[in-house]
Amino acid sequence: MFDWYRLSDRKQKRTFWACYSGWALDTYDVQIFSFLLPTLIAVWGLTKAEAGMIGTAALFSSALGGWIAGILSDRFGRVRVLMFTIVWFTAFGMLAGFAQNAEQLLIARALQGLGFGGEWAVGAALMAEVINPAHRGKALGYVQSGFASGWALAVIVATLIISQFPPELAWRIVFWVGVIPAMCVLFLRRYLSDSDAFINAASEAREKASFTTVFKPRYLRTSVISSLMVLGLQGGAYAVVIWVPSLMAERGIASGSLITSILVMAAGSMCGYILTSDLADRWGRRPTLILMSIGSWVVTVSYALLPLNALLMTALSFLVGFFMLGVFAVMGPFLSELFPTEVRTTCMGFAYNLGKTLGALAVTGVGILSVHVSLAVAIGLFCLAAYAITLGALLLLPETRGKRLEDIEVAGEGSQELAQTTATTVSSRHP
Repeated sequence: MFDWYRLSDRKQKRTFWACYSGWALDTYDVQIFSFLLPTLIAVWGLTKAEAGMIGTAALFSSALGGWIAGILSDRFGRVRVLMFTIVWFTAFGMLAGFAQNAEQLLIARALQGLGFGGEWAVGAALMAEVINPAHRGKALGYVQSGFASGWALAVIVATLIISQFPPELAWRIVFWVGVIPAMCVLFLRRYLSDSDAFINAASEAREKASFTTVFKPRYLRTSVISSLMVLGLQGGAYAVVIWVPSLMAERGIASGSLITSILVMAAGSMCGYILTSDLADRWGRRPTLILMSIGSWVVTVSYALLPLNALLMTALSFLVGFFMLGVFAVMGPFLSELFPTEVRTTCMGFAYNLGKTLGALAVTGVGILSVHVSLAVAIGLFCLAAYAITLGALLLLPETRGKRLEDIEVAGEGSQELAQTTATTVSSRHP
């Protein structure tokens, strides 16, 4: 399972750690805010609606940021854009710590979100282009596991700082300390270089990415269907993760159990990333995604609807993390194999971030529906709908395991095929 890393060369290992740490930092900065909401509500006297607007500002702006970063990455290089995204969202994270009111914080978070959106698609594309195609699923799956590390770090840092400092200062310190891991990521990325696939594609200048690229007939269908797949996965995840504190409070479960459940869920997601990434290379992208999506629906609905006590809810959190979050290990290799190199991050950035942003609407949807039914039923219904959308989209997308990214060309209206039949499988000749 770990042979792929042992057999990787120095450039591949550097790229892995740079992409892994960048995704962990991105996740840390996004997730840390959810743990600050109770403090901000108390310090500034915000309503839940006002706090929610600040929380979703970064999510919505990340869609635009991911699209822009994808275009820039296809035009000017993966590494330059990755470095810039780290500097961007770290700088505005620092500024968020100086906000004097909710309006200033909302603006800072919205601007910070522009950087969040670019990190995933550009980093996933770079890793996919550098690694041996036979190990692409495993490599990108382990990169995705940075989510669990960033999430766990956010829980620990927020909990420690909030418990040690006065509330009016604690939330500011939480934002400011984000510069420490950011400096570490920038240090790791000093020696990165763009992939040969990107350099060759850029030199041939077959097509320059732009805002209109994804709307061209040969890319539009795949981009839209990919967005629907992401929408379902993200919608199911948001419906559970965001509403877990409220669900546990509704069931009378202590807040200490919430922290334990989140850490257990993060541990489950780490195991899910590892196993799922291996299955993606063994079975294929679509079969693995279908299996994990079905598993996600079963465990999330059970998590919401079964009358669980604190112990059982914590135990089931492991399976929720395993399936619901572990499924994202396949997202990077699958999306990267659907589009040609010269427009890869443009289309990936559009599909992933559009799906992610629309999926975030599940948070609002659960809240609205819970007025008419119980919160648990609302969560269960949204999870059912979300994973049904994902399964429907998967049936319309091609299997991509074994594709050489350099040879992916467009054939027909909206479908990508290999230009060379010799590249349909990856043999053991590749070191």
